[in-house]
Amino acid sequence: MTDHSASNPLVDYPGLPPFERIHADHVEPALDYLIAEARERIEALLDNQEGFTWNNFVEPLERELDRLTRMWGPVRHLHAVLGDDALRAVYNRCLPKLSHFHTELGQHRGLYAAWRQIAEGNEYQHLDATQRKAVDDALRDFRLGGVALEGDDRERFAAIEAELAELESRFQENVLDATNAWRKPITNEDDLSGLGPDALGMARAAAEREGVDGWLLTLEFPLFHAVMTTADDRELRREVYEAWTTRASDQGPDAGKWDNGPAMEKIVALRQEKAQLLGYANYAELSLATKMVRRPDEVLRFLNDLAGRGLPAGRAEIESLRAFAVEHLGIDDLQAWDTAYASEKLRQARFNISDEMLRPFFPAPRVIDGLFRIARTLYGIDIEPVEGVETWHDDVSYYRVLDANGIERGGFYLDLYARPGKRGGAWMDGCTSRMRFEDGVRSPVAFLTCNLTPPVGDRPAQFTHDEVITLFHEFGHGLHHMLTLVDVPSLAGINGVEWDAVELPSQLMENWCWEREPLDMIAGHVDDGSPLPEELFNRLHESRHFQAALGLMRQLEFSLFDFRLHLEHEQPSVDDIQQLLEQVRNQVALVHPPAFNRFAHGFMHIFAGGYAAGYYSYKWAEVLSADAFGKFEEAGILDRETGESFLHAFLEQGGSRPALESFKAFRGREPDPNALLRQSGLAA
Repeated sequence: MTDHSASNPLVDYPGLPPFERIHADHVEPALDYLIAEARERIEALLDNQEGFTWNNFVEPLERELDRLTRMWGPVRHLHAVLGDDALRAVYNRCLPKLSHFHTELGQHRGLYAAWRQIAEGNEYQHLDATQRKAVDDALRDFRLGGVALEGDDRERFAAIEAELAELESRFQENVLDATNAWRKPITNEDDLSGLGPDALGMARAAAEREGVDGWLLTLEFPLFHAVMTTADDRELRREVYEAWTTRASDQGPDAGKWDNGPAMEKIVALRQEKAQLLGYANYAELSLATKMVRRPDEVLRFLNDLAGRGLPAGRAEIESLRAFAVEHLGIDDLQAWDTAYASEKLRQARFNISDEMLRPFFPAPRVIDGLFRIARTLYGIDIEPVEGVETWHDDVSYYRVLDANGIERGGFYLDLYARPGKRGGAWMDGCTSRMRFEDGVRSPVAFLTCNLTPPVGDRPAQFTHDEVITLFHEFGHGLHHMLTLVDVPSLAGINGVEWDAVELPSQLMENWCWEREPLDMIAGHVDDGSPLPEELFNRLHESRHFQAALGLMRQLEFSLFDFRLHLEHEQPSVDDIQQLLEQVRNQVALVHPPAFNRFAHGFMHIFAGGYAAGYYSYKWAEVLSADAFGKFEEAGILDRETGESFLHAFLEQGGSRPALESFKAFRGREPDPNALLRQSGLAA
């Protein structure tokens, strides 16, 4: 075997990833080398005649698999944020190899026997609670990885896993390509009536970047959102809406070019086949094997109960919007491309507030500094910028997190702004997990990625309030990853946390974007630093529950569609998928989109993002987060004692115990199912 460790920057690099030295041609040799080494070292570990223990088996196995994680993590991240053709090609060549290796591990009878020996022997009784949970989770994951399968079923399972990895990657790339492809040049500024200076500046910058005159509209989210909420030209809104909602489909301006329909059919069918191979009736049951909720009927009961409670208020909200549109906007047939625009106009009329009024009070430097101050106030941590760290783009910064004793607890890369070639949305991902070595503990490192409004010219970026909320949300995930004190990587940070509880820390952080004292930390006018005026704050606070029911019903539409798709369908056609979506919309949707709408073709959360049969998690975890914030409201929203209680009870625990236990350790009781409705202003 050729030793690549000296020449390849992806192999066993010290410290943080060497992003500036990583090239596409490093990826495949590094992966091949590390997989081959892992296979050799695992077989050596299993050649043990004295019996398996935590120290002689689990710890060295984790160290070996960590080498591969550290190699692939930066590659996966670069694939999402750079849009580099060479990297994409090698990434897709490597996916089957990686999938095959992980399937091989999940079906490795020798590894399974070693873990079982630890679980069934005297060693288990001497392990601490975290180590025992790691053993229990490992045995569960072997069962879910097909270790008990034989013959053809075993081979078929491996083939399914490899094909799913390729299809999900292709789905994501199709959405990205379709998003990047659409362009609309504008030469008459009157056609952009209603857009604020930041949106106009983004459109102007896009035109300059591509060498066209005037302004260029794209589907980068900040610009798309600005058009849909503020553009006065109804036909322009319709055109942009159609381009967005038909991405990667058989409809719209690029119909058929990046059509995700065949991939969707195959993904759902393969997931169902995989579940049945493992003895589950459907993929929804398989999905729930690692979540807080364990039965499909519980998920459906939860979602349908929320729908029943939210529907009357939602109907009232949409009727109010329609009436406003008729009377004040001259729109007597409110369409899907009108709702965001009309809603923004109604919000302005009702509360005398708009994104453009608020944006100057949220310049990026002030928001980031204030976010860090809030974290310091609540959790006693300090966040410091670190210079000289290699990154993948000039806009990216790196920070380290220190606890109250000055001990480094973690670090994170912050990539805030939308740009061409970058995957849409916002997310947190782990770069490295906390892990104990013989010479000490390695701190966890996170990637925090957003697609917020970028700076225009020499002025700092100025965010909408919704963008501030997005940043706080992802930072909450980051805190969960970085503040863990669990030394077992599979349970450190968000690892090992049930997927329907993992949104709790992120949704909890959003609450501090709405209260006066924390807002004074994050808001200061871009020109003179003046605080948000009391009158403007009051109007913002009053608007918090504006169209809360419409927002709830929209999320329930996504959740019910996702869960029923994976519960009820084995081999659906694209038409079946679209018909199911229409059924769900007939139950809960308050705005029915046009026939050309192909929302599912761009639904990356469930077809490429890990939320399959789990999108309900956002609402399930929101019950937990709303109830958790209630304790801050009782004690004081910036109360250090309460913050430290949440730190110790939940953030530090990672996946070392069931999330419900961590919640009860903080709240002192079971979650209150009415907390979400109360926080949303929808409680009776």
